[in-house]
Amino acid sequence: MSPASVRAGILIREWMEDAGLRTWVDSMGNLHGRVEGINASAQALLIGSHLDTVVDAGIFDGSLGIISAISALKVLKSNGKLGELKRPVEVIAFSDEEGVRFQSTFLGSAAVAGVLPVTALKISDKSGVTVQDALKGNSIDIAEESLLELKYDPASIWGYVELHIEQGPVLEWIGFPLGVVKGIAGQTRMKVTVRGSQGHAGTVPMSMRRDPMAAAAELIVLLESLCKHPREFLSDGGNYNEFTMESLSTSLVCTVGEISTWPSASNVIPSQVTFTVDLRAIDDVGREAALYELSNRMYQICDRRSVSCSIERKHDANAVICDPELSSQLKSAAYTALNGMIAEVQDEVPVLMSGAGHDAMALSYLTKVGMLFVRCRGGISHSPEEHVSDDDVWTAGLALLAFLETRV
Repeated sequence: MSPASVRAGILIREWMEDAGLRTWVDSMGNLHGRVEGINASAQALLIGSHLDTVVDAGIFDGSLGIISAISALKVLKSNGKLGELKRPVEVIAFSDEEGVRFQSTFLGSAAVAGVLPVTALKISDKSGVTVQDALKGNSIDIAEESLLELKYDPASIWGYVELHIEQGPVLEWIGFPLGVVKGIAGQTRMKVTVRGSQGHAGTVPMSMRRDPMAAAAELIVLLESLCKHPREFLSDGGNYNEFTMESLSTSLVCTVGEISTWPSASNVIPSQVTFTVDLRAIDDVGREAALYELSNRMYQICDRRSVSCSIERKHDANAVICDPELSSQLKSAAYTALNGMIAEVQDEVPVLMSGAGHDAMALSYLTKVGMLFVRCRGGISHSPEEHVSDDDVWTAGLALLAFLETRV
């Protein structure tokens, strides 16, 4: 709900109306554009992505999915086929997927899916402005009752489709502009706090130190080792089947993105070190297994080093598996688009997992979901260097058009 966000919404709304869609903004700031088709009472197809970005962002993350959907529907309008759709189609530009301002992801899509708690209205940003305040500042009056009313009736929805840049290097590496997403990795975020004994850097002998910085360094290296070689760490337990082990070997990723120390002076042995852990995997059983093993080994290291260690789980999101039938239909649409761009396509359209979260995760609580990925240069995202070629944008739009023409 920044001024730039509001201006972007006004522009998108103009484009939606130009494509023949009826538009409105809901009480969580989501922008909707809808066409009823032949049968207004049929289950609706939702197509969407998010309008917001991270700080110092690129221009394709989120936006590409919205613009491609509007563009495909505008083609149908230009061809006189918009009213021939067998079911309603609704494009949604979701608000606040990234969670930058309020540190709470999927505010817009979770509200539509009916899984956003009413307490989310009281979450505040760094300036003390709550979600509810930010919406009211833009003439959107929301109360607990109206938040609950945002939930769509699952019986009224046929499915949800999201087109998104890959945000990774796989499609570029294999030389394909489009890929079908088989699932979105589950995620756990933790805060690890290591406490030791503060002391003078020059006077405390090495053998007498309880240094939380050195302990934290060992914990971080342990995390990297476990996530690179999960079989070596988990095979001793013998309780995990081959599917779980294979899934972890191919999908487990772990990151330490923040680290802070106290008192943070060059000549002081710190008393406390805090760091974050972001751990993701496509298999929830495997993710929990990795977390269990990681926690046990972290506590062992802390005991050996005579420091204390606390591990707080700050966020958990289960993995989402995309609907096989919807994925198959999107794969067929991608083939159609590629054949329209190139000669005959010989290779299989790639199927890959998403390590990043998407609005589809929230919408999976409401309906079946499917996703298409679009190749991005260098796999770079969340950066001004984020780039998708014009040809790949064109191919993505053709794929959505083919899906609408043949499946909806």
